[in-house]
Amino acid sequence: MPVHSVHDRDELAELLGRDPARYAYQLGDLDDFFWPYTTWYRRDDALALVYHGGGLPTLLAFDPAGPGSVGPLLRELLPLLPRRLYAHLSPGADRVLAEGYRLESGGPHLKMALTDPAALHAAEPLGDVLGPADLPELSKLYAEAYPGNWFDRRMLETGQYVGVRRDGRLLAVAGVHVWSPAYRVSALGNVTTHPDVRGQGLARGAVAALCRLLRETVDHVTLNVHADNAAALALYGRLGFTTIAEYAEFACVAR
Repeated sequence: MPVHSVHDRDELAELLGRDPARYAYQLGDLDDFFWPYTTWYRRDDALALVYHGGGLPTLLAFDPAGPGSVGPLLRELLPLLPRRLYAHLSPGADRVLAEGYRLESGGPHLKMALTDPAALHAAEPLGDVLGPADLPELSKLYAEAYPGNWFDRRMLETGQYVGVRRDGRLLAVAGVHVWSPAYRVSALGNVTTHPDVRGQGLARGAVAALCRLLRETVDHVTLNVHADNAAALALYGRLGFTTIAEYAEFACVAR
């Protein structure tokens, strides 16, 4: 089957739903909240998504049937892709993209999923739910503690952000990049602690509280993390997350 664009959400949901934890981001993008910013391509059972809602377009392409299955799809897509983009790719798929792009590696990353929810009960949940009114304070925290992070302020409207305050000051937060009760998936994101109070368990408490909240509406709680981020990997491991897939990120400019 040659590559073709897909506009049927049911068709996409059927393919992605075969491994919902691995494809949580893509399933979340089927929601009305993100759907208008997506372009989908299919070749056999391999899918590629180009997301246009966050500045630089982002390509997501992962192998559904083992190493190499997404390569033919990417090769046919090369003439159709934006000249500049950011890419999340299965290991080895970058070699195909490099045929048409100069790649700057963002390093190896891991996909993790909450596979031991009982571990959440070993951590004290901390914090309160944040909303749109908390945006100025949250933006200040990100500027001081997590500059350059990708944050869509619309996500505050979901009610799936938890912040920890001391003496009225917001010092830690755990939020989501994806929250889709319709497709029963979520992905943690924008988790940080102010440098003044790191190492005191505030992020752990916020993540524990958020995960308990998320499990009321979804079946899969997932996240992406840089493979070299030892502190984050240790935190998520203690909370019951395990690695389910590897991938790599790249900044791409057409040759």
